[in-house]
Amino acid sequence: MADGRLAVDPHAGLVATPDEDALGLPAGAFARLDEEADEEFYEPARLVYHIDQNAVVSLTALYRTVLPAGGAVLDLMSSWVSHLPPEVEYGTVIGHGMNAEELAANPRLTRRFVQNLNADPTLPLEDDSLDAATICVSIQYLQRPVAVLRELARALRPGAPLIVSFSNRCFWTKAVAVWRALDDSGHTKLVETYLTAAGFTDIAAHRLAVYIEDEQDPMYAVVGRAPPV
Repeated sequence: MADGRLAVDPHAGLVATPDEDALGLPAGAFARLDEEADEEFYEPARLVYHIDQNAVVSLTALYRTVLPAGGAVLDLMSSWVSHLPPEVEYGTVIGHGMNAEELAANPRLTRRFVQNLNADPTLPLEDDSLDAATICVSIQYLQRPVAVLRELARALRPGAPLIVSFSNRCFWTKAVAVWRALDDSGHTKLVETYLTAAGFTDIAAHRLAVYIEDEQDPMYAVVGRAPPV
């Protein structure tokens, strides 16, 4: 439902997860229609764009203004393309994803690792080692978003930016229930809530592209800063 209320069966015997408790969400908020192993779902390489060209251009423009040139950037939940500005050089671009073939096809990545964050949210990164991080059109698949974002806050240097972008497209059966219950405005507020719960500051929402039916994808981003020391 667009107002964000979740239709949860009170007799289902569900127990709230730590992330659901932290966000004040009911048990089952991070359930999915398809609970098969993520490794199986993401096994086939999908070398396609998941947003249209206008959305790509608008996201790249935001990256150009926020991500520091020469810095160490983490593209979390990445694929074969990172949408980084082609003219900007970064010191390191680390790519994480669920498919090694997709990551190997991404020419911007200097390091790569495969990890199921729903099974293990702990990132294999040193404290204060990143100058920026991005999550592009994938936040809706995280069942432990606060845990993952707290790991990002740990790995980012104080004040470093995290850009979480999303559209109205997704693998519906793999998106969590709370995401499926919300409209675009609700998604923005949800991501803001995730970031706040994980300790990020200076949180700001951006509408990057307006939805035009049958013509143009919407595109949104929420930017937060890693907490100060």
